[in-house]
Amino acid sequence: MFKKKLEMIFIITMVVASAILGFNYYNSYTFKHNPLPQSYIDKIDAKEQEVLEHMKRNFGVAYRFPLIITDEIPGRLYGLTSYKNGKIKIYLNKKVMKESFDYMINDVIAHEYAHALLFKMRKNHNDGHSKLWQETCVKLGGENCQQYVDQKEIIMSKMPFKKAI
Repeated sequence: MFKKKLEMIFIITMVVASAILGFNYYNSYTFKHNPLPQSYIDKIDAKEQEVLEHMKRNFGVAYRFPLIITDEIPGRLYGLTSYKNGKIKIYLNKKVMKESFDYMINDVIAHEYAHALLFKMRKNHNDGHSKLWQETCVKLGGENCQQYVDQKEIIMSKMPFKKAI
């Protein structure tokens, strides 16, 4: 009798675990293979508008740069700004967007806009994350204007508790 109950518990556990895995796989697959949800687009647009308002207030200009969502950025790079043939474009990595959307909104957009603005103003002398860049990022409303992403910080911000490190 005990053996039968144990087998039944095991089977139920496996079915529930398989259903959860299937559901998560389906969600990831549909996010990856479909356009961004409108709620994401709305938040990105709102943040971009906020950055432009900061730019106007602090620099007297409001340059809008093409903001492209792509899944072709390699690895865990959140975003990048390109300057090629006089054209400036900002790319955001769709592959990491779902798991770190708040970080993308709060930090990455202002981060990349700071690079783009310095390119436009011709003040970027290949020293990407200089003191000038950091000041520009802060003036554009960036919450965390540092050189690179701190993965541990992003992970810990998702936890329901904050462990003192």
